[in-house]
Amino acid sequence: MAAAFDPPVAVASLSGEADAEWARTAAPYVGCALLGGIALDGPTRAAARELRARDRSEFLPSDPIAFVDAELSALEGLAVRPGMNVRSAATAPIAAAASVCADHDAVLEINAHCRQAEMCAAGAGETLMRDADRLCEQVAAAAEAGATVGVKLRAEVPGVELPALSARLSAAGADSLHVDAMDSEAVIADVVSAAPDATVIANNDVRGPESVREYFAYGADAVSVGRPSNDPAVLERVRRAVETRADGDAGRGASTDA
Repeated sequence: MAAAFDPPVAVASLSGEADAEWARTAAPYVGCALLGGIALDGPTRAAARELRARDRSEFLPSDPIAFVDAELSALEGLAVRPGMNVRSAATAPIAAAASVCADHDAVLEINAHCRQAEMCAAGAGETLMRDADRLCEQVAAAAEAGATVGVKLRAEVPGVELPALSARLSAAGADSLHVDAMDSEAVIADVVSAAPDATVIANNDVRGPESVREYFAYGADAVSVGRPSNDPAVLERVRRAVETRADGDAGRGASTDA
C-alpha cells in the first residue's frame, strides 16, 4: 500500500534528541517525522534514568503525556506528518499517549525496537517482540483511542519470526510497521507479504540512492533515516533518490499527501 506521507521519507526517533526543533529542521526533506522515544510508565522512566546515568540521551520530562502534547502542538502547521515513538511496559499509558496523538493527527509509534538492557529489563523495547500478546494488546489499545498506530521493530531478534509477528500486529490494528532491517534487508519483502494492509517503512543505513533502491525493490512503501537525520545533506540525498528512483523500484504504490 502507499505510504501515508509524501515524500515517502521519514526521520526516525532518536532518544533524547528527536524533538520538535529536530523535526522542523528535517521538514524540507521528509514527509514524516517520528519524535521520541518517550518513556511513559514507571519502569521505563526508571530505565531511562539509568541510561542517562551512563551518558545516553533520554527525554525525562516530569509529565510525559503533557510533553507529547506540547511537542506535537509545536509542529502545528508544519507540512509533515508528525509521530511520537513511545516506550511502556503497561498498556494504559500507551492508550493515553495515543489519545493525544489522535488529537494532533499524529502517529503513535510503539517502540518494540530498543535493545538496551535496562529498557528490555523494564518489559519494553525488544522484549515486546518476544511477547506478541502484550504487544498486540498495546496496538489494539492505541487504535481504540483513535490514533494512527505504528510499531517500530527490528530484524534478527532470536526466537522471533518477524513476518508472523507483523501479520499479527497488522490484524491488531497497526497501520504502519517501521522495520530496522539490520543486516537482513530482504526481510522487508517478507514483512510486506505477511502484512499487505500495513505501510512498511524500511530503516537501517538509509543514506542515498543504493539503499533507497534496494528497500523499494523489496517492496517498502517508505524509508526512514536514523542517526544522520540531523544532517541536511544526507536528507536531501535520500529525498532526491526517492523522487528519482526507477519506476520498477517504486514500492507498492505512489505516495499520498501528508
